[in-house]
Amino acid sequence: MSQSMRSSVRPAHYIFKRFCSHSPSNYLNCQFTSLLSNPAPSNLQALLQFHALIITTGNSSNPFIASKLISFYTLFKRPNSSSRVFDSVSCKDAFLWNSVIQSHFSNGNYEQAFDFFERMRLCDTLPSDFTIPMVVSACAELMSLGCGRYIHGLALKCGLFYVNSALGSSFVYMYSKCERMGDASHVFGEMTVRDVVAWTALVIGYVQNGESEKGFNCFCEMHRIGGDDERPNFRTIEGGIQSCGNMGALIEGMCLHGLVVKTGLGCSEVVQSSLLTMYSKCGECNDTHLAFCEVIDKDILSWTSIISVYARFGLMDDCISFFWEMQIDGILPDEIMISCMLAGFGNFMGVSEGKAFHGLIVRRNYVLDQKVCNALISMYCKFECLALAEKLFDREHKCNNESWNTMIFGYCKVGAKSKCIELFRDMQNLGLKPDLNCMISVITSCSHLGLIQLGRLLHCYLVKNSMDDDVSITSLLIDMYGRNDYLAVARSIFFRKQRDIVTWNTMLSLYIHNGCPIKAVALFDEMILENLKPNSATLVTVVSACSHLASLDKGERVHNYIKEEGIELNKSVATALIDMYAKCGKLENSRELFNSIKERDVITWNVMISGYGMHGDAKSAIEIFEEMERSKVKPNNLTFLPLLSACAHVGLVEEGKYLFDRMLHYSVTPNLKHYACMVDLLGRSGNLQEAEEMVLSMPVSPDGGVWGTLLSACKTHNDIETGVRIAKRAIESDPENDGYYVMLANMYNSSGRWEEAEMARDMMKERGVGKTAGWSAV
Repeated sequence: MSQSMRSSVRPAHYIFKRFCSHSPSNYLNCQFTSLLSNPAPSNLQALLQFHALIITTGNSSNPFIASKLISFYTLFKRPNSSSRVFDSVSCKDAFLWNSVIQSHFSNGNYEQAFDFFERMRLCDTLPSDFTIPMVVSACAELMSLGCGRYIHGLALKCGLFYVNSALGSSFVYMYSKCERMGDASHVFGEMTVRDVVAWTALVIGYVQNGESEKGFNCFCEMHRIGGDDERPNFRTIEGGIQSCGNMGALIEGMCLHGLVVKTGLGCSEVVQSSLLTMYSKCGECNDTHLAFCEVIDKDILSWTSIISVYARFGLMDDCISFFWEMQIDGILPDEIMISCMLAGFGNFMGVSEGKAFHGLIVRRNYVLDQKVCNALISMYCKFECLALAEKLFDREHKCNNESWNTMIFGYCKVGAKSKCIELFRDMQNLGLKPDLNCMISVITSCSHLGLIQLGRLLHCYLVKNSMDDDVSITSLLIDMYGRNDYLAVARSIFFRKQRDIVTWNTMLSLYIHNGCPIKAVALFDEMILENLKPNSATLVTVVSACSHLASLDKGERVHNYIKEEGIELNKSVATALIDMYAKCGKLENSRELFNSIKERDVITWNVMISGYGMHGDAKSAIEIFEEMERSKVKPNNLTFLPLLSACAHVGLVEEGKYLFDRMLHYSVTPNLKHYACMVDLLGRSGNLQEAEEMVLSMPVSPDGGVWGTLLSACKTHNDIETGVRIAKRAIESDPENDGYYVMLANMYNSSGRWEEAEMARDMMKERGVGKTAGWSAV
């Protein structure tokens, strides 16, 4: 290559340097200006050479050239170099200050950006409408509400607030970021000029601060009144779609989806991902799958969204298919995805599948961090495989809050109440903090074990840590005190704390549990006066209270309320009303309600049979039973008790024997109550020998009810010999029961066998059995 050709391709800064050595100063500045107006250097090395040239030519103190250098260093993410260039200039103007602030702000150095702003103010340089948005946004990122308010006041004082929409938008963003949506809304309302950025800042602010409904309404208002500069962009659409997902508003979300298609914003990856997440949160598998198919570049978030919604509905086969398909696409699962899969197996009891998936993640060396281990512990607790859960817990997470809370919940779930409390004590000794589910588990365990003193200590802990205002905790505390003979304490908590329908139901059931059905009915009346709508559990409880009182008036009042309010009778409420009318002697009302129920379960059939049985209408009870058999509903052991009892009271011996045999047909094993009914049936009809044979052939040892029933039958029919024989057997089986001795002595007396009667009494004294004192209710 010739010398002339080589010189023609020399670097620009080399030519410029040679040129500068022969040029006057003003011409030099013009050349710098021309060069600096060109695009930035291609790499950092070229920029450093260019910076060196500027220094050697004595132009480093030129504010315009310094600002261009600062912007170049900003592009190469060298804010510290920008600071050095800035400090080298002695005469700094507002443009130069803005340049160095922007350099640090653009590179995420928010504290330094604000520090330069403070230095700017100390130098009495006024900020411009370009400075304020950057500094306010830096305050937002630093969550510095006080500094943001100071700048807000400064902007108002300087008259900058109404210059353009960028200032207002930055303040809306700052207040939203600092969780002050009231202030953000106020600033937005004062803005005379609004653009899409301002609207978007407000919509996103509402969504991110848990006010999705307001965010959605704001989006709708923007779409309704917005001008050309206020049309939603992809970021605004994303906020609107997120609000729909958070609210579970599927219809509104689908409308937004239509808007996305209409405006052509559906091609945005951000919008596609938001739609997928929205459909996932709304629990729509088909729509989620369609949205998933529209996503072109599927990342781990997209796969997690589709898998999570299918796992929520227990469609684990589909989840596994997606899991393998994702890996074929070259995307490895992260801890969130693995946790979703484990939660799906745990919630839908896929024990073998869950264990197999655990083995897979171990063999493949997938992420096995604390989140995944906690999900494994939770899954095995739900499977009630506590041995495996304990093994993971002991090996991995002795000092992890979530694993302790999960194990305590698991122990409570499987009924290991003592272990639950023991682990909670260990957790307290380690200084770990329990969560709400943990406290619920421990309080439930204390209630079931009757550990009221420990329960009171837990109550104190809840108050001290401000956890007692949760309605679930309130309901549990009320239940714990009420079921352990502290009804007054339960009442005080109930009337002092925030209440929901569960709390009211808890208090209602406690009144019945403590034998106060009148108070339960009164509380129901108070509930209605407070305009709180009862649910089916409430109605079942109050109707049960009316049944305990055998109060037809109160029961009918509740039934009329159900009719007036148009509440649909479900099986549980209808069954409770059937029972109430039967106990109040209104069998025709019971039968009318019974006939109105289209789908009856075994409980409904049992209540109707029991209603006839308690009133001695054995034929109607048997008729209902036969209808039950034709309906293909399988009877249980509770079905036969009222039938056998009714047959015994009216003397239907053959029918009773037939029904007793039918128990074997339905694989229902008779218990002591069934045998007592049969012995009563046979005894009342005088079949004492058959009754005795039945007692002696029972697969279980007779209790006092069976022996007592047979002895009463012997006394009724004056069969002293059989009675004496039965009494001796009864005494052998239960020598502590004073009734057997008394009945034996009375039978001896009735037949004139005085000496033997005296011997029976002496035997009673020798064995130290005392006669129970009689009492009168008068």
